[in-house]
Amino acid sequence: MSRRSKPEKRIPAPDAVYNNVDISRFINRLMRRGKKSIAEKIFYSTLDRIKEKTNEEALEVFQKALTNATPLLEVKARRIGGSTYQVPLDVNPERGMALGSTWLIEAAKNRSGKSMVEKLTAELTDAANGQGAACKKREDTHKMAEANKAFAHYRY
Repeated sequence: MSRRSKPEKRIPAPDAVYNNVDISRFINRLMRRGKKSIAEKIFYSTLDRIKEKTNEEALEVFQKALTNATPLLEVKARRIGGSTYQVPLDVNPERGMALGSTWLIEAAKNRSGKSMVEKLTAELTDAANGQGAACKKREDTHKMAEANKAFAHYRY
């Protein structure tokens, strides 16, 4: 790994329908085995179904769900003097969005339902309302960081 400079950050091209980079990142995380067209179909069908069910703007529901699932704090294991401490750290906004979208997708996969479209629709609507497994994971992460606040002085 080079010590001279950091590699430049790669930003994916915005998606074709909404011209939004967050959506293209979400689709890339949703994609399995390089099948992007299937991931796009799943995502856009999900947005259509959200619009039918909630009578709200689907893009706003998606953004709200992503914001509600994004963590602000996390804990990182740090070994000091033979003991391992869970040290709370602030989350970089880009990493927070990555964690939030990954948690939304994982929570949707673990739901019971017939198709991924139905599961993702239910998870996004729940997350937009502050419920669901992804929001619970965020709350658990925040609780763990709050519980280990005493070790905050071990930050890097």
